[in-house]
Amino acid sequence: MGRLEQFAEFRRRMNERIMGFGNLDTKRFWALDSSVYRAGALDERVKELLGLATSLVLRCDDCVTYHIIRCIQLGLSDEEILEALNVALVVGGSITIPHLRRAVETMDECRKLSAEELNSLLA
Repeated sequence: MGRLEQFAEFRRRMNERIMGFGNLDTKRFWALDSSVYRAGALDERVKELLGLATSLVLRCDDCVTYHIIRCIQLGLSDEEILEALNVALVVGGSITIPHLRRAVETMDECRKLSAEELNSLLA
């Protein structure tokens, strides 16, 4: 099992466990998180790029991985993704460089997957 598949399996397993506790606050937060990325005045692609850039600035590799998968699922090009990562680099500074490296590695790994494999990661 590759790194992306391990990420997806861990995410699925732990999300199921956490949601199994039935905590209303957690459920509300996750519902809000899902809702905010739906198309509105900004389309989903722009919102995912915003999520990606802020995740890189916050140095959350899991979030960066998630948003890169979503960006690629939504048809964003490497150039579009790299522009968002460059914004994050300028805002976050040199401390984000290790996360930028992992982000590009994740992007490369995603590009090797078929559309079906990519879509199954976050199913």
